[in-house]
Amino acid sequence: MTTQVNVLNGGSSSGKSGIVRCLQAVLPDPWLAVGVDSLLEAMPASLRTSDAGIEFAADGGVSVGPEFRTLQTAWQEGVAATVRAGARVIVDDVFLGGAASQQEWRKVLGGLDVLWVGVRCESAVAAGRELARGDRVPGMAASQADLVHQGVLYDLEVDTTHTESLDCARAVAARTG
Repeated sequence: MTTQVNVLNGGSSSGKSGIVRCLQAVLPDPWLAVGVDSLLEAMPASLRTSDAGIEFAADGGVSVGPEFRTLQTAWQEGVAATVRAGARVIVDDVFLGGAASQQEWRKVLGGLDVLWVGVRCESAVAAGRELARGDRVPGMAASQADLVHQGVLYDLEVDTTHTESLDCARAVAARTG
């Protein structure tokens, strides 16, 4: 079977979005990109600052509530429906729940050919990128660097600490059927 979905999981500022852009350039067929950042931007502002939605602590910690989870599940189902309708999709996500987050995706992507990709980056390097970006709560990259990978099973792992996005994308593309 040919890969229909590439799921990239990594902490904040690990380099997932750069890899996604490069993947879209190197893969021979068109692939849609969807990311958790787009989901957050689509949510009403009230859910970005409440315990029912998603909260960003001063130390970079992230907590999600029931309303966020409901919308996240709907978003995931929509991504799966898009793939089932014939599109190839690259997912850029942050598995705050580690293995449990992967299991949620496995459930909605059941029956589809998925390539699971872990995007790693040394905590200090990701923290530097986070600071340079200026659009993240300081500490988020460091707190997520290992957390998001706990118990997650991958088909491929890439490390952006010393490897450019394009080279990581080429490694992913080589495994994408």
